[in-house]
Amino acid sequence: MISAIQQHYRVAVALTTCLLLAACAGGPLRPDVDFKQDYNFSQVKKVGFYAKSGQVSGDNKMQLSDIQKDRINTALTQALQQKGFELVSDASEADMLLSWHLVTQFKTDVQSYSTPGMYGYNRYAMYNCWSCMGGHFGGSEVVSSNYTEGTFIVDMIDPELRKSVWRGTIQSRLKDSQLKDQESYNAAALSIFAAFPPGSTAIDQ
Repeated sequence: MISAIQQHYRVAVALTTCLLLAACAGGPLRPDVDFKQDYNFSQVKKVGFYAKSGQVSGDNKMQLSDIQKDRINTALTQALQQKGFELVSDASEADMLLSWHLVTQFKTDVQSYSTPGMYGYNRYAMYNCWSCMGGHFGGSEVVSSNYTEGTFIVDMIDPELRKSVWRGTIQSRLKDSQLKDQESYNAAALSIFAAFPPGSTAIDQ
C-alpha cells in the first residue's frame, strides 16, 4: 500500500511538472531588440526581402522546406503590413531590406523534484498518509527531456549602408506541429516586430 501511494504521488508530480513546462513553453514570446541609435527609421516606407534571407545554421541544423520558408515570409510580410509598411518584390525599390536567420541547437532540460517520506502505521494499524502540513520529504526524482531550441533572428538592412540597423531575436522550443502551423509563425512575427520601428510598443491594428 505504501509503494502504491508513493507511485501515484510521483506520477502526479511528474505530470504537473510536464504541464508547467508546457505552459512556460507556450507563453508569450519575448523578443530581444537592438538598433542603430542615430538611424532615421521614419524614412522607411517600403521593405523588401534580402536575397540571402532564410538561412539555417546550428548544431541541429534543420532543413526547412520551401513551404515552411513561405510561411515565415508570409508571417513577416503581414506583420509589417499591419505596421503600415509596403512590401515590394523588387529589392531595388526598397528603403530597407529584411533578412531572417534561424539557429537551431540541441538542448536537454533537467527538472528535479522532491518525493515525500511516509509515516508508518500507528498502534491501531491505521496508515497515516503524507500531507502538505504533516509530511516530510524522503528523496528526489529527476526528469530529463531533449528538445530543439530555435533562435529566430530578423535583421533590417539599410541598402545604402549595406549594414543591419535593427535586429530582433526570439528564442523558443521548436515542435514539429509549430512548423506546420501558420498561426505559430504569425505569432512570432507579430512579437518580433512589436517594437519596430524603434518607439513602437504594439502592432498597429
